[in-house]
Amino acid sequence: MPSSQRQFIKNTGINVLLIVAGSVLFALSFPNLFFPKGLPIFAWVAYVPVFFVISRVSIGASVFWGALYGYAAYGLFNYWLSVFHPLAGLIVGIIYLTYFAILFPFLKLAEKLFPQKYYIIQWLFWLAYEYLRTKGFLGYAYGITGYSQWEIIPLIQIASLFGVWAVSALVLFPSVYVVRLLAFKRDNPDKNYMQFFKQEWLSLLIWIIALSASLIYGFNSQVSYQDAPVARIALVQHNSDPWRGGLAAYRQNFNTLKRLSLEAVNQEKKPDLVVWSETAFVPRIYWHKTYRDDSESYELVKDLLDFLATQEIPYVIGNDDARKELSDEGIWDRVDYNAVLLFEKGEEKQIYRKMHLVPFTEHFPYKKQLPFVYDALINADTHFWKKGTEATVFETKGIKFSTPICFEDTFGYLSRGFVANGAELIVNLTNDAWSKSLPAQMQHATMAVFRAVENRRSVVRATASGQTCAIDPNGRIIAMAKEFTETQLTVEVPLLSTSTWYTKYGDVLAQLFVLLSVLSIFIGTIRLTIRARHRTIQKE
Repeated sequence: MPSSQRQFIKNTGINVLLIVAGSVLFALSFPNLFFPKGLPIFAWVAYVPVFFVISRVSIGASVFWGALYGYAAYGLFNYWLSVFHPLAGLIVGIIYLTYFAILFPFLKLAEKLFPQKYYIIQWLFWLAYEYLRTKGFLGYAYGITGYSQWEIIPLIQIASLFGVWAVSALVLFPSVYVVRLLAFKRDNPDKNYMQFFKQEWLSLLIWIIALSASLIYGFNSQVSYQDAPVARIALVQHNSDPWRGGLAAYRQNFNTLKRLSLEAVNQEKKPDLVVWSETAFVPRIYWHKTYRDDSESYELVKDLLDFLATQEIPYVIGNDDARKELSDEGIWDRVDYNAVLLFEKGEEKQIYRKMHLVPFTEHFPYKKQLPFVYDALINADTHFWKKGTEATVFETKGIKFSTPICFEDTFGYLSRGFVANGAELIVNLTNDAWSKSLPAQMQHATMAVFRAVENRRSVVRATASGQTCAIDPNGRIIAMAKEFTETQLTVEVPLLSTSTWYTKYGDVLAQLFVLLSVLSIFIGTIRLTIRARHRTIQKE
């Protein structure tokens, strides 16, 4: 075998090992099968193998290695998606295969545009990518680097200023810096590491100062809420996927919900509010009460309303809110919303309709453009909803709260909008029971920690099977129910009305990363063009 072929096989093998190492480190940084809380320390070096591969390959080859990393990393990290539906894991894998196949060439391009400081540009590109991939129809926040640090309370307080993006920036930098150091030594074997530090000391110093300042801020900025008013909330976890089975299963779920709720309200110290999870009660309350086209479903709805009429305590219930609305074609047709309803003594008082729907499984706006995809989703029994438009703030018993539904608490902008509208408490209703996975439930819950810190609000989560919990305004999980059990968790949480920098200004830091990334491409391209022309003139 020619030496060139042996070298190619060797390099390919090394790159494969690096991609596997990077994928494993990434997945282990977050809650996973082996470490339910994740290993946050791994995130600080998780991208070293990734950036090192980029330093070893050409721009053309980086497309392949980016695709491989994207599919492998998210296949390990989000393995539980395939439990929901085999297509779900495949679709997310393809999406991230595509994302990284695009991102890696830009990361490699940074080396060409800025031969000395390219690692800083790579850092910017990666941070810009993390923000941009949460936007639009495919927006998905799982795997944002900063979320891995959810348990490091002093570090994550900086989210009250700049959101999770500031934490990502701090955690990502060591990986790009270490790889720049390794590449320097590889490309300059006659030089020592001290020569590198003399050359690249400023960026390291700025990072050390930023990290130190963040920790000092984190230790000193945590809010005291001892004198704040308190809300006592009963969170009901009925431990089943409410959509599984037919009417008999729905009734059994209702009986479980009712039993656990009565257990909560019959405590000596009664709750101010009882919360059921996302679509915990499946028959459509408004629809069956109004149209009565299904007598058995109506009877179950009537039993619910009769039960609620006996309750002195308000109930917050997740339900499919179906109503007849006039379509664009002028036809009255049924429209479904994933909704939260507030009941007081059996009367519906307020409603919130989910505004950020899960792509493919709850929402697909490209029926005309991609009819074959739409038909495949319909054939897979996908339940589509219509988007809500109002960031509702509920008010009962003096408690002002908003209710992001399931996936919605993974996006900072939504909770920020609720708080800006006056919410003093964030109440999340979630159904992750379909995943049958503790890592899936933990990954979801750990993102809610940042919603608390960003807005200095207590967050409570009522889930179908876990993680039902309460989070204080500093991001500490102060109570959590045992997962995969039928239980109720009654918690007391402070109600704050303070405003944070993040609540006022939102994702400005992430947007700055995007702006600087675009500017760096523009400036780098001009510099590269000027250098090329200069070399041409010299040759002439």
